[in-house]
Amino acid sequence: MISKNVFNFLKKLEKNNNRDWFNDNKPEFKTLETEVKSFYNTINERLNTHDETDKVKVFRIYRDVRFSKNKLPYKTHLSGSFHRVKPRLRGGYYFHIQPNNESFIATGFWDPAKEDLLRIRKEFEMDDEEIRSIINNKTFKSVWGELEGEELKTAPKGFDKEHPAIDLIRKKQFVFTKKLTDKEVQSKELLDIIDNAFVTIRPYFDYMSAILTTDLNGESLID
Repeated sequence: MISKNVFNFLKKLEKNNNRDWFNDNKPEFKTLETEVKSFYNTINERLNTHDETDKVKVFRIYRDVRFSKNKLPYKTHLSGSFHRVKPRLRGGYYFHIQPNNESFIATGFWDPAKEDLLRIRKEFEMDDEEIRSIINNKTFKSVWGELEGEELKTAPKGFDKEHPAIDLIRKKQFVFTKKLTDKEVQSKELLDIIDNAFVTIRPYFDYMSAILTTDLNGESLID
């Protein structure tokens, strides 16, 4: 669980998003940050009982304002990611902590490399039956809902805009998100909620990993 103190700090930070206030309250932040990092490590330990992930990455609270019109120096959320071990496994997991019921977990493929994106599209062009059976599974859908992600307005170059799988082929990202209430994030069941959802995504990951580690003839791309 994530303590109420974390939420309270983030709410105060949202109202006092300046360096003076943050520096005055930095000792409290460092204590809460340690708590949050510990929970992310616990998630990672649980993940590695049924999957293989690299070391967890907890993102810094400091915003990069160099190229942004928004010059507020701090994020008003905490987040971290867990990447599956490459090259054999693909995909990743994400956990976002934000007050006012804005927390969520996410999973999938945020920014596939150009070669990977083409390989995925080619697979969907040849046969979209298996991916649809996975993402339309009743249990899967009850946890993760619909496939999300940025997409093109029309067909990618070299693909038929009338293809039956064009709704999948147009996508540039292949992600799922699950919203979490403040009550859920602060509950003792949080670890189970997150881990059970991540277990549910596995058929999708196994299918996509198989695509990205073999060519169109089924030959392995891993040396």
